[in-house]
Amino acid sequence: MKAVLTGHSRGLGAAILDALQARGVPVLALARSRCDLPRDGSGITQVCLDLGDPQALIDWLAGDTLRTFLAGCDRVLLINNAGTLGPVHPLGAQGAERIAPALALDIAAPLMLADALVAASPQARERRILHVSSGAAQTPYAGWSIYCASKAALDQHARAAALDAPAGTRIVSLAPGVVDTAMQAEIRATPVENFPQKTRFEALARDGQLSSPADCARRLLDYMLSEAFGAQPVVNLRDIPGR
Repeated sequence: MKAVLTGHSRGLGAAILDALQARGVPVLALARSRCDLPRDGSGITQVCLDLGDPQALIDWLAGDTLRTFLAGCDRVLLINNAGTLGPVHPLGAQGAERIAPALALDIAAPLMLADALVAASPQARERRILHVSSGAAQTPYAGWSIYCASKAALDQHARAAALDAPAGTRIVSLAPGVVDTAMQAEIRATPVENFPQKTRFEALARDGQLSSPADCARRLLDYMLSEAFGAQPVVNLRDIPGR
């Protein structure tokens, strides 16, 4: 088994990388910058790649790195974790220059990588693809129209892709719950006039309601490797029994 992971340099992605390595799973890790590797770093290949730049990803996928990494592997994982809140503003104040790279990172990159993973692993007996989504895919928030739209796109992609996925391929868009990461700190630092729900997220942090990245990564990976994975294309980690 091998895994491809995006956004591994911090937060939930770093915790997922640690959890994969603890299980002895070789990882191809994609992010804008390298990070200090957990433990001894064996089995981890880091690639510096701006996933918010579609042409950079297209050029990288045209190379042999992904296909070489997956060669001969009969069970492959893809965890599309990288993402951004994007511009947290109402309509008219978001800016095309901020909208475009946010959607490239949050939508285009996961869809391109899902397609590329399947194409690059014709020998695989099993492929499992996971999009890290959000409750914002289902619940609209003022100020978050770009983020809500991007996560809803991942949910709908999983629903549609599950209908025509090749044999042995399972795909899920999963909301991990509220995790104590830099993104949560960014939310709490947002001016309330741009994000009226700010006080709710401040209360979650104050009252100890945030999941730790390590615990969330463990539960996410347990689910991804279970027989239940793929039974439903869109799930919330908090709704999965026994996890």
